[in-house]
Amino acid sequence: MEITDRKENSILNRVEIAWQWRHVGAATPTRTEIIDAVVKMEPGATKDCVLVKSVNTRFGQPLTTGNAFVYGDRADLEKEPKYILARHDGKKESAPAAKEPADESPAEDAADGDEDIEIAGGEE
Repeated sequence: MEITDRKENSILNRVEIAWQWRHVGAATPTRTEIIDAVVKMEPGATKDCVLVKSVNTRFGQPLTTGNAFVYGDRADLEKEPKYILARHDGKKESAPAAKEPADESPAEDAADGDEDIEIAGGEE
């Protein structure tokens, strides 16, 4: 990982880092790998105060760029939008419950009844 730009934002109590990562012969780095690299490169950073804001990999190139924010403390990090924090923490909103399958399938209903089923196509 190489840091291409570093800005200190004292108003929001964070350091904004633009980075690039060449990963020839390897997959795109995961968020965890990116966070670990930022912690190693930024003095005083801890894993719970690093937020990966964006990750962009170019098609066909082993180059990934992005932005990461290193906050001074967890309270400042909590000011980020909830959807960003959910993505960062790996939380996923619960999916709606799947409907239970019906007792009888429509094919069984058709076999039982007196109704004629008209099938489209195949007219001769």
